Amino acid sequence: MTHFGKIKSYDGDKGTGMITPDKGGDALPFRRKDLQQQAQEPSVDQRFGYETSEVNGGDKRAINLQLQQGEGDNVREQQARAQQG
Repeated sequence: MTHFGKIKSYDGDKGTGMITPDKGGDALPFRRKDLQQQAQEPSVDQRFGYETSEVNGGDKRAINLQLQQGEGDNVREQQARAQQG
């Protein structure tokens, strides 16, 4: 089942992050290898679809993260505007 949420944090050096579910609840951890577009690092507030997996005796984490259409375009536009001043 696909869930949706926004990136709460991402540490590019460690390759780990947290995603906050749209429906509420605790943020879930994810790893770089769980991103479908691994070449593009996620940004805070980007919206992703994802699935969950249980690890370590029942703890959940997000897997198969897929950037939602249009979300990357929004971020690129915001970054371009910020650079233009």
